[in-house]
Amino acid sequence: MTRLLLLAVLVLTASQAGANFALPPLPPREEFGTIVIDRLSSQNGQKPVVFSHWLHRSRFTCRVCHGELEFLMKTNATEITERANRTGKYCGACHNGKIAFRHNGNCEKCHNGDIGYSARRFEEFLLQKAMPMTATGNGVDWSEGLRSGAIKPQTYLKKKSQDMKFDKELLLEAEMTIIPPAVFPHKAHTAWLDCDNCHPDLFNIKKKGTHFTMPEILKGNYCGVCHISIAFPMDECRRCHPDMRDQ
Repeated sequence: MTRLLLLAVLVLTASQAGANFALPPLPPREEFGTIVIDRLSSQNGQKPVVFSHWLHRSRFTCRVCHGELEFLMKTNATEITERANRTGKYCGACHNGKIAFRHNGNCEKCHNGDIGYSARRFEEFLLQKAMPMTATGNGVDWSEGLRSGAIKPQTYLKKKSQDMKFDKELLLEAEMTIIPPAVFPHKAHTAWLDCDNCHPDLFNIKKKGTHFTMPEILKGNYCGVCHISIAFPMDECRRCHPDMRDQ
């Protein structure tokens, strides 16, 4: 009897595990990874800025914005101003009329307040690039797209980053014994990010065994900074817990 109970516990499926947590509902795939930036716009009588991660990710790796251009990883945490942009900082590093369209006369391309603004371009992108697909998020397997060469995003603008060949995988034991361990592949993350995007602010490597749980992740902390609404979402349990069974 004990062995039968143990077997029943071990065959916990991904859907059953997900049901134990309040996973946030997913938007339409063309809106997944799209954020609304509104630190100052509304209070200054302007529509909020709508930023599509998928559009920029197809051209630049995450480290360009979140390292070289110093955008913080939390929405609305960076003190972006029109003055800063016009002097070549933040968005202005690219939107200067040379790399991308410049500000003058193109305000509504960013300040439109419409989270579905670039939906049509997303469908065109999928057809043009023949991107490898996955089940959730915005339906794109971005890591595989990078590996296969379907996309070739730039890794820097002016300041070349130091490529890290660190491919150690970490085995992260779950708090619930019925949940198989999560596997964290450094290589898949350093392909997009620099070490200081995660360390020490998100994960303090000086504190061995940083304690993070699914409830904390679902609040947007730790892995949840990206894996809630930017990178593949939490309902793809087996992407992190590979030994978890599907239905």
